Amino acid sequence: MQEELNNFKRNEVWTLVPRPKQNVVGTKWVFRNKQNEHGVVTRNKARLVAKGYAQVAGLDFEETFAPVARLESIRILLAYAAHHSFRLYQMDVKSAFLNGPIKEEVYVEQPPGFEDERFPDHVCKLSKALYGLKQAPRAWYECLRDFLIANTFKVGKADPTLFTKTCDGDLFVCQIYVDDIIFGSTNQKSCEEFSRVMTQKFEMSMMGELNYFLGFQVKQLKDDTFITQTKYTQDLLKRFGMKDAKPAKTPMGTNGHTDLNKGGKSVDQKAYRSMIGSLLYLCASRPDIMLSVCMCARFQSDPKECHLVAVKRILRYLVTTPCFGIWYPKGSNFDLIGYLDSDYAGCKVDRKSTSGTCQFLGRSLVSWNSKKQTSVALSTAEAEYVAAGQCCAQLLWMRQTLRDFGYNLSKVPLLCDNESAIRIAENPIEHSRTKHIDIRHHFLRDH
Repeated sequence: MQEELNNFKRNEVWTLVPRPKQNVVGTKWVFRNKQNEHGVVTRNKARLVAKGYAQVAGLDFEETFAPVARLESIRILLAYAAHHSFRLYQMDVKSAFLNGPIKEEVYVEQPPGFEDERFPDHVCKLSKALYGLKQAPRAWYECLRDFLIANTFKVGKADPTLFTKTCDGDLFVCQIYVDDIIFGSTNQKSCEEFSRVMTQKFEMSMMGELNYFLGFQVKQLKDDTFITQTKYTQDLLKRFGMKDAKPAKTPMGTNGHTDLNKGGKSVDQKAYRSMIGSLLYLCASRPDIMLSVCMCARFQSDPKECHLVAVKRILRYLVTTPCFGIWYPKGSNFDLIGYLDSDYAGCKVDRKSTSGTCQFLGRSLVSWNSKKQTSVALSTAEAEYVAAGQCCAQLLWMRQTLRDFGYNLSKVPLLCDNESAIRIAENPIEHSRTKHIDIRHHFLRDH
């Protein structure tokens, strides 16, 4: 707690002033143990947090949005580093939010247990953001962004959390996820220079080579990189009491279809949603369970026993495959390519189709998706065509992101196994057989 208050003093976060007439936000202490990939406690954290619910929109804050890196962006960076055979490093900004200046006039109570003996009734007027304030993440991001731009970095056009810099033909890449920073370069000296510059400006803790980030265990080898969520999987199984459950060879049955089952017995909605939420995050490195998890996620409003059995089967499958992950090899090419497929009226409840897409960079799988379509398709061609539109949108975003990495891809292949959908995409003529297809999907033709 004293170390946290020393950071406040060092960053000149507040000044002690007499209590004003306007609303004063309360504060409280929050304690947390930070663990590594093996579950060993590496650091005990004490945070002084503002009670954000006491803030008034328009008076105490205006902008709360702060961009964070998409998981696809992190996987693209991992694939890029593996392809170019350089190591990625990570650093953590100590008390990151305390660096961001705020524009509003905000007053908070003195820290509990550390009140000033001379002025016990005074309050703290903030000049910089505090944990718990609504505008704190945004203020930190703007502070970091302005500092990096001042040091000749460029902000990604498609991803505002990606910062790049070219020096003597070598590309330096930096990805931001709130206060966690991943960086790397084909030139080792650029990494050392970046570490020095950041340490001068902010109080940093260098974590060395990237090995544990957002629950991902990253193994950077000489010719490839492997990412997995083994620890997260084991914690998940332990949390839901499935660690010693009977293993299953597949995440879902061969028929794999469930319906509303209105006559079935309802189960605890909170526990069911908790399972689905945990499994959805696990899908970030496990495309093999993506379809089954998304199918079970459709019944969160009123889950029945049969739905819970389906979710537990996924957990039983994880018992046998806790170490599965994604492998990013060093390949000869780094071309972007997309694949898509769709079933036809597969949902028993509303007869909507399910789209499945995935995108590769060379031999590296960096993005995938499974989603029920928003409208009922009247033919297999329409179902595939809608899926193609979704895949195309993701490819356009990835192509723009790769331009920030220095890759200008003129043509990106999109592979579909339905001849009719391909013909509709190529044929500029509107005729009676296709007029029912939603116009918004026709943007596929433009690209």
